[in-house]
Amino acid sequence: MAFEESIRKASIQSYEGTRKGDTIEEIEAIQNYIRNAKIVVPNKNGIKVEVINEVLAKFNIPPAEYLQVNTNYADFSRMPAIAKAMIAVDQSDADLVIARGRLGIPGSGSFLVFMDSKSRILTAATSPSHIIHNQPLEKTVYKETLEALKKVGFKEE
Repeated sequence: MAFEESIRKASIQSYEGTRKGDTIEEIEAIQNYIRNAKIVVPNKNGIKVEVINEVLAKFNIPPAEYLQVNTNYADFSRMPAIAKAMIAVDQSDADLVIARGRLGIPGSGSFLVFMDSKSRILTAATSPSHIIHNQPLEKTVYKETLEALKKVGFKEE
């Protein structure tokens, strides 16, 4: 099932009250979208991009491009990671944005999100605040990317 068709079909089911949950066809549509997407990672430096690409390679997904954009002002929003992703949607011609930032208010932890070119969330992962887990940024981004991909059925190749 094509990506847009799976979304349309699920929306109709929800409207009609017949939706019974996700289907394997919907998961496969998300996987195909991710595999065939032009991917960007917005950031002020390239560290996260390198780590994300390391994980993408494990799943035979093409590498993401680095979208150099200062997203500091996303921290003024209620959902900084979502705001960062939406900035990248507006500033690029990418099919898919992988953005990482703060989950909510300071101290709330981090959120890594896969967002399509229409600002729809495909998958995501969270981590506690750095002060709690005490892991390097690279290790945390690696774990979050891995978790987000596994949530939509990707298996390491």
